[in-house]
Amino acid sequence: MPAHPPVIAIVGAGAVGGYYGARLAEHGHDVHFLLRSDYETVKSKGWSVKSIAGDFDLRPDRFHSYDDPRKMPAADLIVVTLKSTSSDQFDPLIRPLLKSDSVILTLQNGLGNEERIAELFGPERLIGGLAYVCTTRVAPGQIHHTFNGKIQLGEFTGTPSDRARDIAKLFESSNVTAEVLSNFRWGKWRKLVWNVPFGGLGALLDLHTDELLADPKGVQLVRALMQEVIDAAGALGHQMAPDLIKQMIPYTLEMGHYRSSMQVDRNENRPMEVEAILREPLRQARQAGVEAPRLASLYELLSILDSRRGAACPAVAGLRGMTKSE
Repeated sequence: MPAHPPVIAIVGAGAVGGYYGARLAEHGHDVHFLLRSDYETVKSKGWSVKSIAGDFDLRPDRFHSYDDPRKMPAADLIVVTLKSTSSDQFDPLIRPLLKSDSVILTLQNGLGNEERIAELFGPERLIGGLAYVCTTRVAPGQIHHTFNGKIQLGEFTGTPSDRARDIAKLFESSNVTAEVLSNFRWGKWRKLVWNVPFGGLGALLDLHTDELLADPKGVQLVRALMQEVIDAAGALGHQMAPDLIKQMIPYTLEMGHYRSSMQVDRNENRPMEVEAILREPLRQARQAGVEAPRLASLYELLSILDSRRGAACPAVAGLRGMTKSE
């Protein structure tokens, strides 16, 4: 990413992409947003962000807005914050933004997105990223940021690099904590330890994180799912800290009354990221010799719910086999 200042494209400017892109633009970076439903509002009124790190409004003359990637300039850094359910759009949305030395940073949940982008555009372009942030799009162009905000990133193909450190510094200069990982795939599995139980159960039961943890049976099920993910990660060579579950429960309680992104998608009748967050980890777990029966049941139930979008929740009786004591 040799250009200074770099041209930055945000592909998928929802709650996550809108927040990080607005932070970058707030601090003077050359940011170009690709928007869908919010395009007219953001182009005319800008962004309004209510944040634990400081509220701010961003006028539309402080950044650039587009509804078509073919109208955008080639970018030095392309930040992809699309939902994994839009992975079929990678080529038409990203390819028009590429030049010979463009770097692609993904900030997406689950497994498989990076491999697809690498297959399309070359693994040498790719920096994998993890967004630890609680953000909600409350109205067109309006974002509430209620917890954390940290980004972790790392080379998709290897060890930490100067360009990864440069991108981290870019975010750090914009009031966003950023860290470079020595092993990006380890980071993906560590985040799945949270995403699988709170994303999956939150969507299936339509419960906020604090509601899941208010019930002892909910805590038991969360812990059991976390352990299955940890076991799968370990079998794949990604060892987690022995006290990770003990760390994640109080960390989640600090979020307060929070809806996971998968629960939000269910509430808004949108496709849920069941394939990337549940099915692909399950496939890799089984390939490594870990059966993960609770994860399998959660995936099956959410697949039914996702295929019947807008209908009632499937019978919760299927959960009985998932809640037996350790």
